[in-house]
Parts: sequence; structure tokens; C-alpha cells
Amino acid sequence: MWFPLCFVVVVALLVAPGGCQGDKGSQVYVVYMGAVPPRTSPDFLRQSHLRLVGTILKRGKLAQSVVVQQYKHGFSGFAARLSKDEAAALRHKPGVVSVFADPVYQLHTTRSWDFLQQTDVKIDSAKRRSPRPTAASTSAPTTDTIIGLLDSGIWPESPSFDDAGFGPVPSKWKGVCMAGDDFNTSNCNKKLIGARYYDLGEVDGGRTRSSGGSPRDAAGHGTHTSSTAAGNAVTGASYYGLAQGTAKGGSAASRVAMYRVCSDEGCAGSAILAGFDDAIGDGVDVISVSLGASPYFSPDFSEDPIAIGSFHAVAKGVMVVCSAGNAGPEASTVVNAAPWIMTVAATTIDRDFESDVVLGGNSSAVKGGAINFSNLDKSPKYPLIAGASAKSSSASSTSDSASHCEPGTLDAGKIKGKIVLCNHSQSDTSKMVKADELQSAGAVGCILVNDFGRAVTTAYLDFPVTEVTSAAAADLHKYIASTSEPVATITPTITVTEYKPAPVVAYFSSRGPSSQTGNILKPDVAAPGVNILASWIPTTSLPAGQKQPSQFNLVSGTSMACPHVAGAAATVKAWNPTWSPAAIRSAIMTAATQLNNDKAPMTTDAGTAATPFDYGAGQVNPTGALDPGLVYDLAADDYLSFLCNYGYGASQIKLITSPPAAFSCAGNASKDLISDLNYPSIAVTGLGAGASRTVTREVTNVGAQEDATYTVAVSAPAGLDVKVVPSKLQFTSSVKKLAFQVTFSGKNTGAKLYVQCSSTKLLAFWSCSFMINSNYNG
Repeated sequence: MWFPLCFVVVVALLVAPGGCQGDKGSQVYVVYMGAVPPRTSPDFLRQSHLRLVGTILKRGKLAQSVVVQQYKHGFSGFAARLSKDEAAALRHKPGVVSVFADPVYQLHTTRSWDFLQQTDVKIDSAKRRSPRPTAASTSAPTTDTIIGLLDSGIWPESPSFDDAGFGPVPSKWKGVCMAGDDFNTSNCNKKLIGARYYDLGEVDGGRTRSSGGSPRDAAGHGTHTSSTAAGNAVTGASYYGLAQGTAKGGSAASRVAMYRVCSDEGCAGSAILAGFDDAIGDGVDVISVSLGASPYFSPDFSEDPIAIGSFHAVAKGVMVVCSAGNAGPEASTVVNAAPWIMTVAATTIDRDFESDVVLGGNSSAVKGGAINFSNLDKSPKYPLIAGASAKSSSASSTSDSASHCEPGTLDAGKIKGKIVLCNHSQSDTSKMVKADELQSAGAVGCILVNDFGRAVTTAYLDFPVTEVTSAAAADLHKYIASTSEPVATITPTITVTEYKPAPVVAYFSSRGPSSQTGNILKPDVAAPGVNILASWIPTTSLPAGQKQPSQFNLVSGTSMACPHVAGAAATVKAWNPTWSPAAIRSAIMTAATQLNNDKAPMTTDAGTAATPFDYGAGQVNPTGALDPGLVYDLAADDYLSFLCNYGYGASQIKLITSPPAAFSCAGNASKDLISDLNYPSIAVTGLGAGASRTVTREVTNVGAQEDATYTVAVSAPAGLDVKVVPSKLQFTSSVKKLAFQVTFSGKNTGAKLYVQCSSTKLLAFWSCSFMINSNYNG
């Protein structure tokens, strides 16, 4: 039996900017009151909340008329429609931790599981000593896990949620199946065991947003994430014939509970908190949250619904997995970065969707990528023109805007019946709008030159569109210049598997370091989040010749990466029901890989070397996570110390949670000491020349072999000295936990240092490699 140990170390000299303030004009405010006091019933909390609200209302105004949500299972608090003065008055009431305007968060919008298994086999098969079940296994021998998802709802008729073969609903389940618009209690079953929906509050200056009145998914997002996390294996799945195969969730044996906290317009913070509160009370094991705040709006933990809800969930033993956000590739854009959350970045898989450009004459085809069901002739007979050559006489049309095919810049007479070559950049009008404009003007096809985000496939359906790189576009322009009558055609999309290199970090995936927690490495891990095939809601947009909408869709985002890890976490939990959320996170992080399917270090989709700020510990390896050997665990006291070091006072912490009466923060509490949190990674900020920092970690042997020895080996650059004491850890039947210290000594003041340490799975030693990046501006 092998026993891997892996930790990621980041040392950076950086100061991250703070976030901006939220909307002060919202009529709905969240009043957060910390942990539920011991031996307090939900009914008592309800009444105490109403009494508290009543103390600040004008005479004759009933508390029941303003309270829209009450939180009474995992934590205490409520949401109410209040004036600014009333909200301000509540801030000074005893027992209130925080009062904040109800924020609106956004959703972070098959073969992915097969690829994760294949990557494990191709890279690590020679290193495994004993077989263990895979993370996509349909059964687990120990416990029945429940995955709760805070999302946009669910489409219960999807075959991913059929309950054939499932036993009775677990006795621990305390939830409900709420009836609503076009949704009956009978829509739940032994697979989809619960569904709730919430009032989504008010946004945009008091404009009421409809909640839909149902757990039914109107956006598709929640159906997709649910089936990715825990969907049944559905054979013959595809998106209109593309990406054919078996669509399955990461923990197909798990039950699903949906908490609809979002519409396609956003997710109300008050509803997010209600979803967390109910999920904790209902008895879920893992909560998957594919949504978050803007990276430019960074609420304090005590005013962040996701940080609040997840803190109390983890305190109750519930694992919380969140998406990192879609604001990459800029640095310090990662969200959901609290240390009790497992934060997930997005990567590609080994599948591409190829649609080529075939040129006239003896020219070879130019490779492109997109989803289209082109009905163009296979022979290159359609005139090909560059956008700049079709510039209109409009005063608003310039050569540059025409080359980008911006709406209103092209002469319809010049592009009718032709394929148009258009540049595209991030700041342009959207690709779909360009394609629609060209089609309306009579063009027969479009070639978009798109270096940024080429890996994220766009579905253009019947209009023949493909996307090419700048290098490929150079060949197209050369061909156009070589003949007086350039012609081409665009081929319909085909699926390419075993695509290399993969995985690569998606351009949109938010990057670390966190602006809030610089001494904790975020994101934690990466998972597939590009062109993921999973269940979807019915749609009226069908390709020509299709009579029925596809039951599946290809979607990208860290939203898609998050449920991959939630599924893996549920499987680890199923095999190890007594493990804490921290132990499960440790198992997943220390099993992660930093190699691609070429057995080379992972890169970003721009081709640059990927770093821990891009992928955390690396690409999730569900199989390896089932047998981690050693884990870094955390208890409630560890998170209390974090809160002290973060800057909260003991009195405020006593409101947030229920520590012992004698609890107090250490006199030397500081953000530097956050590095000592027993995390499966180490991050140290502000280490200059001549300075040193020592951090401590403790590991627990959870492997089958009680007698095991680990020896450290460190490789450091000229700018950094690293020393680990002791240099050898020896576990026995009576010694299950051992600690070690890592001392960093800085020599190079001009560089930002970040360091990645990982073990090989065959040998019991730590091997660390360090990078210096003097150009990083965090």
C-alpha cells in the first residue's frame, strides 16, 4: 500500500486590494445572529426574531409583514424588508453579528468523469499498489450520501434522476418536496429526494424579481450541476449527436436535494442563506454551490451569505464545495475563498469539437472549432471575404470595426452569399450577436478569429460558424491574397476525443491569490469545467431536422467544475462516513495531479505554465482521493483561531459560534498566523530578504498500513531556503498523528515566490519544486 503526502506552498510578496461596497438601497436586509444557542427550538427562534424586529418598527406595523426569511436550523437570523434607519437600529441590538443589504450573486456559468479516471490510469497506474473503487462507482459499501445543491432548480423528468434500483430514502433525511408551479410532490422520488424554492427578494432599486414559485429549473443550470454531481449513468447521451457516450455523475449512488435559490437573473443572498439553513436541517452530507459574488465586491465573511452558511454547515459536519468564479485570467479574482470552503477552479478535458475551413485550389484545410450543424456543400465553392473588405460607407464603420464584423459596419451587398472572416476580441460585441447579424445580412457562414477562449465551444446550431486561432487566420488571409476568387466551405462539427494537451486551466477560471485570505492558497483544486455534457431542460432552439430537444447540453464555467468535486467528496464520504469536511478536502487535495495527458506539467489555455494560483493543488483525482494515506484535519478550535487571526474579536466570535465560556483570542493574533491553519497547503505573504517564517502542520495516518515512514526531500531556488523538521515521520499502531514544521527563509527581495510541494505516489517522500515569478502583480 502506498501512502501519498502532498502539500502546496505559496510564498508571495503582495498586497491585494479590497472589494467595493454593496448596494445600500436595497429594501431587503439580512440580519445575521450567529450560531443557534444550545437547546433552543426553532419555534423559540422564530418568535425571538419577530420580537426583535418589532422593537424597531413603527407602532401598528407587524413584524410578520416585513420578515421574508427566517434561519433557525444551522444558524440564527432572518431577512426582512426594512428602511435604512430600521436596519441601522438593528445593528446595535444585542446578539446581532451583522446587518447587510440583501446581495445578488450570480451563477458561475459524460466524458468528464471518464477523462478523470483515464488521467489517473495513464499517469498513476504504475504507482498504485492496491485496487480501490472509482469515484464514479455506482455503489458504496458504508453509507448513503445526500448531495444538496443551491442552484436554479431541477428538471425532475431527466433520466439522470430516475430512481430505478434505489432503496428507501435514508432515515436521516428530514427534508421535504415542495409543490409549486408545474411541480408536484410526486416529482420527487428515491433519487431526487427533496426540492425547495425560495422568495428571491428585491433587486435594482426595489424591482421585485419573480422566484418562479417552483423548484422546477427554468435556466438549466441547476439540472446540469445536479446531474454532474450525482446523475445516474445514462447511455447514448449526446448533444444532437456530439459528445456521444454515457453521461454520469461523480457519485451516481448519492441522493439529490435541490434548493432553488436562483433564477436566471441571479441569486438573492437571503435565499442562499435559507438554502444553507434548510440543507443543514434536512441532513445533507455535501452542499454544492456553483455561484458567488463578484470579485470586485468582496464582503466581509460576516456579511457574505455563502461564507456564513458554509461556516455553520461545516460546523455541523457538512462538506461545502464552491466554484471559484469566472473572472479569470486576471489575478486575485477568486471568490468563495473562506478556509472552511473547498474552492474549485476549471480545466478542460480531452475532448474538442472540430469544424474546419476547407479552402479552394490545392490549399489544405484549416482547423477550427465550434458547434455547428452546417448544411454547406462539402466542396469549397462559397466566396470568402474578410470583414475589412466588406466595410460599409457608414460614418460609424472603420476598417478596424469592420474587420471585427461589428453590427452595422458591413455592407450587406458585399457579404451576401459569402463566408465572412471576422476578428474577435473580449471587448467586442458577443459572438452570437455577430453571427445573427451576418446571417440576417445574407452571409452563408462566418469564421471568427478568436485566440481568447477558443477552448470554450460556442453552439451556433444551423448557421455555419467556426473559430480559428490567429496563426490559422494568417493562412486564410494568405490564401485570400493569393487569388482573385477565394472560395471556402465550413464543415459540420465532429467530436475529437483523446485531445492533447489536457487538462489545461480555462481562461475564464478565477485566479488566486485571494484578496481576503492571502495566507491561504486559493483555489484549492481544479476540475473539468469546459464543454461539460450533462442534463438540461427542454429548449425550443433546435437544429434543423431535429424534432425533439436534446436532454443534454454542453456548458462551461467553474459552475461545472464545482459539482465534479462535490461528487468526488460524496464518494469519499460514503467510504469514510466519520471523516470531517477538512479530512475529505485533504484527501482530494493531496491526491490531485499537476500533470496533463502528455505527462507534462499543466499549462493554461494560453500555453503558459500553470501555477498553484491557477489550479491550487492540481487536477482532482477521484480515485486517488479514496486512499490518501495521510490527511490534514481541522477541528472547530482551528477555525476559531483563524477568525481571531483574521481580525475578529472574541466577543464577536462568541456571537458567531458557541465556544467555551473561557474562550479568548491570543494576544499575538495576526493575519501572519493564518499560515499556521492546518491546511493541506501553505501560503506565506510578506517574506523579504533576511526574513524567515515557520509554520506547523499535523498529519493523521488513515491508511491501512499502521507502520509507515515518510522522509522529506526539498528542492528550493536560490531565492528561498526551506527546512522541514523533523525530516522523517514514523507512524505506528499507537502513533496516528505527527506534526512537522516548515521554515522559510527569504533571500530575494525582487521576486514574488510561490512554491509547490507534492509527493510521488510510489515513494514515501515529499518532493518540492519552487518557482520565482518577478512579474506577478497581485
